[in-house]
Amino acid sequence: MSAVSSNKTQDLAWLLKGLSQEVPAIRGSVLLSSDGLMKAAHGLDRDSSEYLAALASGLFSMARSACAKFDGGNEVRQVVTELKSSRLFISWAGHNSVIAVLAGGDADPAVVGLEMARLIKAVRPFLDTAIRPPTTGSGGRNR
Repeated sequence: MSAVSSNKTQDLAWLLKGLSQEVPAIRGSVLLSSDGLMKAAHGLDRDSSEYLAALASGLFSMARSACAKFDGGNEVRQVVTELKSSRLFISWAGHNSVIAVLAGGDADPAVVGLEMARLIKAVRPFLDTAIRPPTTGSGGRNR
């Protein structure tokens, strides 16, 4: 897996595809920056992928806040949400990175979680997201 280029996010989509092949119950997955920008996706159309990235970022952020308040830290391992006919798994995936997986309701949470953890462990350095520089205000001037 060392052949993955760390500066080409399109190369990361094949990792998500491989995850779906390992766990057929996975309907789609997204690798995102911790602030919600989609880095790579598989199995969902672009609008749904971007929506899932934003949603996952928000849920993960709320879990980190809960961890800080009730657990004395900010280390969230996984957020699992059970929907009517689906399950959503959100995991930390490296520096400023999160992976979100949408699976069918019949998905075994232990299997999905294990395969997500294996993927993250195997390629963690390539999943990191660099911190973006501060943006300037309108007209290119700093506020």
